[in-house]
Amino acid sequence: MRLTLPLLLIALLSGITYADDLQPLRVANQKSTIKALLEASGESKNVPYEIRWSEFPSASPLGEALNAGAVDIGALGDAPYVFALGAGASLKVVSIIHSEGRNTTALVVPKDSPIKTVADLKGKKIVTGRGSIGHYLAIKALATAGLTSQDVQFIFLLPSESRLVLDNGTADAWATWDPYTTVVTSQSQARVLISGNKLLSNHLYLAATSQAIADKRPQLDDFVARLDRAYAWANVHPNEYAAAQAKITGLPLQVHVEVAKDTHLTPVAIDDAVISGLQATADTYQKEGLLLTHIDVSQGFDKSFNAKRAPLSQASR
Repeated sequence: MRLTLPLLLIALLSGITYADDLQPLRVANQKSTIKALLEASGESKNVPYEIRWSEFPSASPLGEALNAGAVDIGALGDAPYVFALGAGASLKVVSIIHSEGRNTTALVVPKDSPIKTVADLKGKKIVTGRGSIGHYLAIKALATAGLTSQDVQFIFLLPSESRLVLDNGTADAWATWDPYTTVVTSQSQARVLISGNKLLSNHLYLAATSQAIADKRPQLDDFVARLDRAYAWANVHPNEYAAAQAKITGLPLQVHVEVAKDTHLTPVAIDDAVISGLQATADTYQKEGLLLTHIDVSQGFDKSFNAKRAPLSQASR
């Protein structure tokens, strides 16, 4: 698209030089969450390039699309990003958002379950998404009780299917994330067996293909900045953010309001501590036999994007 004079001036004043015709930025999206956030916050306005959205039901196919170069950028949790790198994807993390909430990730059991501790999960069935952050949470939680994934039976399903098998007793526990933790605890009175707040980083990694970084750096710099501002907006406008999400997910508005008010979103610098934390995730998956080879995750980060983001937290790990 051709820039108008005002947009060109804005671009120049912000220190970004745009060509007359910027290539579209192809953004992978899970259930329209990022798109809804940008629209609700007003950050989808006056974008000096076209954003082409692609929708994905979960992180796994999103990672596959990044790996195939079908999209330029997308958001993944710790575990899905490790699997994407393990599949040989030429990706770099360009932005990190830390999500801090009551039950951002959690391992839940039915309200009347006899399971009282993580140790009680031995021999039980845990439902989650294969390679998801829930999968990683389950592995980390089991380790706190001296157990491994060999001590339980995993059932791998999408979140929409997972609640059903928990409610009907097919599974004994569900390793999941918000808004599903809030849905199942409020509607089914499921009980949180262990929260991921102390076990996981609860980082959301915005990863771009190496090709996009080479060819579309101005667009990526601008998009990352817009997303940072949008998350900052969400922290102080939880009701509006919740309303935008409810329109997309079809979940009750009150669920999203509860999640939004309980969650604080903070930009995090790409530094050695973050990289070390993700390396531990990769090493855990290799130890569990879910990754067949060692992955050096340091190759999957681009620290140069830190300079375009402000302020960045060094504390949320």
